Amino acid sequence: MTSEAGGRIFFSNIKRSMEEEDEIVLVSVGVDIGSSTSHLVFSRLVMERLDNRYIVSERVVLHESDVLLTPYAENQSIDGEKLGAFIAEQYASVGITPEKIDTGALILTGVAVRRTNARLIGELFAKEAGKFVSVSAGDALETTLAAFGSGAAAMSIEEQTSVMNIDIGGGTTKIAICSQGAVVDLTALDVGARILSFDEDGRVIRIEEAAKQIAHELGFELALGDRPTAQQLQSLVASMADRIMQVIEGQALIPSTAALLRLDPLLHTHRPSIVTFSGGVSEYIYERETANFNDLGPLLAQVMRERVKAWSGVKLVTPAQGIRATVVGASQYTVQVSGSTIIVEPKETLPLRNIPVIAPQLDLSHEELDSSQIATLIEQSLKRMDFQDAQTQVALCYRFEGSATFQRLDAFCKGVHRGFKSLIDAGLPLVLIGEADCAGVIGIHFLEELKMTTPVISVDGITLSELDFVDIGSMLETSGAVPVVIKSLVFPHSGGLGKTGLKSAAV
Repeated sequence: MTSEAGGRIFFSNIKRSMEEEDEIVLVSVGVDIGSSTSHLVFSRLVMERLDNRYIVSERVVLHESDVLLTPYAENQSIDGEKLGAFIAEQYASVGITPEKIDTGALILTGVAVRRTNARLIGELFAKEAGKFVSVSAGDALETTLAAFGSGAAAMSIEEQTSVMNIDIGGGTTKIAICSQGAVVDLTALDVGARILSFDEDGRVIRIEEAAKQIAHELGFELALGDRPTAQQLQSLVASMADRIMQVIEGQALIPSTAALLRLDPLLHTHRPSIVTFSGGVSEYIYERETANFNDLGPLLAQVMRERVKAWSGVKLVTPAQGIRATVVGASQYTVQVSGSTIIVEPKETLPLRNIPVIAPQLDLSHEELDSSQIATLIEQSLKRMDFQDAQTQVALCYRFEGSATFQRLDAFCKGVHRGFKSLIDAGLPLVLIGEADCAGVIGIHFLEELKMTTPVISVDGITLSELDFVDIGSMLETSGAVPVVIKSLVFPHSGGLGKTGLKSAAV
């Protein structure tokens, strides 16, 4: 995308101004490349103007690719030649060239996020780099994406109950509990269908440490080249299911199960009454797949289906998406223009591109604000979205309510400063995006009262939600405002989210 005179935002390939059209049609592609599988979805998005922003009013799937077992070279890095050939084949099958793509999302998970792999994959999409939102998804973010992408988050609104989504992939099981359209609890553990895989003769060709550990506890050993018996595999899968059930039911975790956790255990503050499955194993659970890919998928699906059906007070429900849930689609571009009472210091900090947004549930309506609570909620959001490592620039979305007295502003700003301390200490700009008309005084407070030495960008008049990404353009000299391009990950079956005033997040 490019900016032209006057701050209008255009799609560079067709010179189309979003600010002058009531309806826009975009072609998008979503690419999900993970440790076990890779796939693409091409969509047509129809966007309609709603006040000063655009929303997705219609999504038509043009093509869903086959699911490719992610190819590896001998050194266990991703085989770029085979992956590139697969991607080119999918573009050809739908009759679309990269130049005709308006927007898209590239999601990397597992080993795909390793530096050499990420660089290789980036080169495959170099021509479309300016159009894509690229996300390296850690365990927490991948769990969140799966919950939204499966439709579990929307279902929690539609059914007015807590919904647990269990995403079982090749290497991990990701568990999220959704309530009122939000993920309120999550965890992940090293249990998946491809922690053990075989050749056509049933000999082990891939084995993860988790499989070795569980087998050892069961009294047998596994190594490359072994041919485990049917009874050994059944025992292995039953033990894997035991560990998943320990985690989701809130049982006391045995030490070996606790050692498999990749995130903190579930808090169990919301007991689900509905359970959905996504990820590759879900295709067997809901009987959408019968092929055998020489791993533990079919056996694990059978056992998990039986265990959840026997879980008292819980109903097993089919979600909108299964294997494609993590994210298989697009980015939705929207344009907003900030208010004019904003702070950008120094001005040379702009423009910024592809900044992920966190939106902690900050209640800023009280007369006295608790800076410690604000800091804690921000830290929890950064951790949940895997942004706490001080390597990623992040924007805070907030809604400041009530009077902007010195005491209330001071408490808010000190809480934000403490919550973002690791990012500020790393020299990253502090990016604040609010809805109410108070960005200027908040920005001034950071600069003059808290003596911020890192860049401060404080803008308002913008509506965002978590999982959005933003581009903030250079300041418009005529108005003192800045153009903001919002890119929302678009998941299927998210219409229910609109009932709470949240912006849809759907592919």
